[in-house]
Amino acid sequence: MANFKGHALPGSFFLIVGLWWSLKYPLKYFYQKEKSNQLTHHYQRLEIIEAAIRTLFAVIGILVEQFVPDGPHLHLYHEDHWVKLMNWQHSTMYLFFAVSGIMDMLTYLITHVPLGLDRLVMALAAFNEGFLFYYHVRDRPPLDQHIHSLLLYTVFGGALSLAVEVVLRDNIVLELFRTSLLLLQGTWFWQIGFVLFPPFGGPEWDQNSHDNIMFVTMCFCWHYLAALCILAASYSLVYWLHLSPSPTSTLRQPSTTRHQSPLRASPQPPVKSSIPPRPFTPAIWPPGPPLPARGGHQVSSGHVTSLQEGSKEST
Repeated sequence: MANFKGHALPGSFFLIVGLWWSLKYPLKYFYQKEKSNQLTHHYQRLEIIEAAIRTLFAVIGILVEQFVPDGPHLHLYHEDHWVKLMNWQHSTMYLFFAVSGIMDMLTYLITHVPLGLDRLVMALAAFNEGFLFYYHVRDRPPLDQHIHSLLLYTVFGGALSLAVEVVLRDNIVLELFRTSLLLLQGTWFWQIGFVLFPPFGGPEWDQNSHDNIMFVTMCFCWHYLAALCILAASYSLVYWLHLSPSPTSTLRQPSTTRHQSPLRASPQPPVKSSIPPRPFTPAIWPPGPPLPARGGHQVSSGHVTSLQEGSKEST
């Protein structure tokens, strides 16, 4: 749609997905860094839900482009002229993103699908978007051409990052770079709508002014800086939440030395006694043959020592 809503709709889609990626990828990175299996149980389900939502966004975009009051209503050619080719180009862009969402779902639902195929199809969808927009604004005023050409940097940059991720999968640097470009793409779609189609009845921009072209270029840099700030804030938030212990984990943790239970006191060193130890006299075993005693009784050799001591006392 060649109006403000036609640019705000895809901008909203890209912003929503970009904000979600800014939280998802740092969360996955921290858990993989600790080699924790706590997230792997739910991660595949999250990926499938995300792919389904992205496919739904693409289908909504196709329906809106085709069935708005002034849309083509699935008519490509009528009598002797083409019907709303701009809407058809937008529908083609959404169609490739729908195929990308379906491929993402198949990657996690069917084990026979190669793992890098989802990134490859998403890269092709991004390249297709840039390819369409490259020929989308030919024979337009200079400002219109320039503001759309700036969008190509984000689109082709994201396609290149996705192509590298086919080989270097789960690389946090590439994932964050792609997320920043998607956030920039979402905000820039809104900026295009405000510049070319002022929604609140403001003054129209001079399409041939070089100063406007210079300002739009500078504004593009500001948008990317804002995207990086959003990404840094999301990363910091996930990092802080990841470090803060949950109430259940705090209850299950053993007591520390600061709050030590009296039942589990640390062992004290043994106290040395000043009394010398009593010497040990070993017993004679087995007893020897019986020996005659003075009283006519038979005693064993084991009692010789005691008898001798008794005789000494009697003398």
